[in-house]
Amino acid sequence: MSSHPPAEPRRRLSRERRRLQLIDVAWRLAREEGADALTLGRLAELAGVAKPVVYDHFGTRNGLLAALFEEFDQRQTAAMDAALAASEPTLVDRARVIAEAYVGCALAQGRELAGVAAALEGSPELERVKRACETAFLEKCRVALDPFADGGVSTPALVGALGAADALSSAAAIGEIDADSARAELLAVILAAVERSRGRLRRPD
Repeated sequence: MSSHPPAEPRRRLSRERRRLQLIDVAWRLAREEGADALTLGRLAELAGVAKPVVYDHFGTRNGLLAALFEEFDQRQTAAMDAALAASEPTLVDRARVIAEAYVGCALAQGRELAGVAAALEGSPELERVKRACETAFLEKCRVALDPFADGGVSTPALVGALGAADALSSAAAIGEIDADSARAELLAVILAAVERSRGRLRRPD
């Protein structure tokens, strides 16, 4: 008889933990091999699971890419929430937190985030995910910045700031500009948005 104890059976992950594992592996795949390598079959191979497991979680390649985009947005939101909670209640501090959190998260994810967004460009999945993420981000900015503008920060000003945040973060992530410049410029854009909102009530019709 063998003196070795019987091997413990492999523990099955819960559905949520399996999904998190697959997303983590997918980000690694995008980082190491590029977004073009993000197929459900390649993900299953790298994660060491059967293909039906991956298909069950994401359905299609676009479903996987959309899930990565959403996961990035959730981390970005959590980072900004924590930083806002720790910041001083001044306009400059709140605006700086938003700028640093947005640029910082994009840089932490690196080039793979731009690759995921490019791979999804024009798809219904991306439009749905981006719209939901943008709406949530604009509302978070509104809550943080409204106290510093009579009548609140205007929606056009917030949309303009979001566009600048995307462009500056993307440029920093691919090395077109340095991170400090991206943060400083986004801070200036946010402050200007609040200033324009302050002045809109004083402008003649």
